[in-house]
Amino acid sequence: MSDTETSRIDDLKAARLGGVGAALVMAGVTRRYRQVGGYLNVLRGADLMIYPGEVVALVGPSGAGKSTLLHLCGLLDRPNKGEIMIGGRDVTRLDDHTRTALRRTEVGFVYQFHHLLPEFTALENVVIPQLIAGRPRKAALATASDLLKRMGLAQRIKHRPAELSGGEQQRVAIARAVANNPRLLLADEPTGNLDPETSDVVFAELIAFARKEGLAALIATHNIALAHRMDRIVEMSGGRLIER
Repeated sequence: MSDTETSRIDDLKAARLGGVGAALVMAGVTRRYRQVGGYLNVLRGADLMIYPGEVVALVGPSGAGKSTLLHLCGLLDRPNKGEIMIGGRDVTRLDDHTRTALRRTEVGFVYQFHHLLPEFTALENVVIPQLIAGRPRKAALATASDLLKRMGLAQRIKHRPAELSGGEQQRVAIARAVANNPRLLLADEPTGNLDPETSDVVFAELIAFARKEGLAALIATHNIALAHRMDRIVEMSGGRLIER
């Protein structure tokens, strides 16, 4: 690691505030993939810091590396260089078992497609990740019920995904993503499959929930109007993140 890269990482570390600090820090993160004839450089020293309660838009053209960045932040991939910290903890070089455990409790994902389990009800879809994380069933049921009610689905908790509208399915997916009270919420085009009116409602609920619960949220979107409703916009360009 060069002196410049080391200095950048040290500066970002120093910027954290006491025991609270940033929920997510990326410092000098590089990610490349081997391909025929050489390497594909996707990230070239990306820096990012997000604090609790802050909702950040991630924009950029298709193929710019937004999904790669989200996968790195969500511990689904590892950088070639640089450092990633979640809640002040360096997660870059943890073993796979520890990364999996942290992913269950520290990170929530919302994708463009809801990926709900079709044979289970809305309530059960939100309960299951809590049981996997070790929460008692009674507590998991109470949390799931409360989250679905807050998402406006009080009358739909016993319905299976096929019985729900697209917007309702995505609200269940959001409830599932936050069921384990994560520190970091990552969303990849979370309203991309919804009509404009439904998209607006679901997006508003997602942002309001993140701010109220103090989640650090990073939301990739092609919708610039939605991006401008967030606290900050960072653009993926040339393998780096640029504040807009």
